[in-house]
Amino acid sequence: MAQHISPMASVAANAVIGDDVHIGPFCVIGPNVKIGDGTILDSHVTLTGYTTIGQTNHLFPGVVIGAAPQDISYQNSPTQVIIGDNNVLRESVTVNRGTEKEDGITRLGNNCFLMAGTHIGHDCKVGDHVIMANNTMLGGHTHIHNNATLSGGVALHHYTTVGSYSFIAGMSRVLRDIPPYMLCDGITGNAVPKTVNIVALKRNNFQANRISALKAAFKILFRQKVTSDNAAKILTEENHMTPEVKCLLDFIENSAKGRNGRFRESRRAA
Repeated sequence: MAQHISPMASVAANAVIGDDVHIGPFCVIGPNVKIGDGTILDSHVTLTGYTTIGQTNHLFPGVVIGAAPQDISYQNSPTQVIIGDNNVLRESVTVNRGTEKEDGITRLGNNCFLMAGTHIGHDCKVGDHVIMANNTMLGGHTHIHNNATLSGGVALHHYTTVGSYSFIAGMSRVLRDIPPYMLCDGITGNAVPKTVNIVALKRNNFQANRISALKAAFKILFRQKVTSDNAAKILTEENHMTPEVKCLLDFIENSAKGRNGRFRESRRAA
């Protein structure tokens, strides 16, 4: 199939462009860029560095992917950005390439929706079906698990982890890991779980007994402040030890092992 490249775009000769790719005016595509089939680049999109874009993505004006990480220790290595399939990146989204400190890759999964002004820092790993509202900022080395939703203006400390099916309220600051399945708020302080993210669970067809088990776990862990070990015993006795509750307990135990409530902080090299 044909490619559709505006004569006002700058596309390096060595760039790999798939079939049915649309590249609008004033886009700049570097020599080490790969773009998958059916991807659309509106005007003024910049793809630089060693950047791979999957299939059927839509990049809106002002998107910049693959620029050097904002890390003073970066040694100009050929690190990468890898973007999956079926993502929407709205106006002025930025995704920095990795550093030498981990695997050298900043990664975005599939079927994600990043609203205007979102920033994904170096070495971040974002899963599938993730939604980030306007001006959300991910510090370096942040991990966002599948199906998480971050509202507008959320700021995440580097090395934090956000669990699957969690929801973070707008303008929250996230200094510690966010447990899976929880709705968290951190406008006046660090984001903490306020309740179970029931809306997301119902939308994703979680069974009623699984949701009830998570409600019981929330009450014991975050209302009664029972330790994870004792909570596991209680939840087992009450027949609430579902796979989701086990995932939640494991996540909390891992976070407790890290510094300042961030499990991945142990990966810090400098």
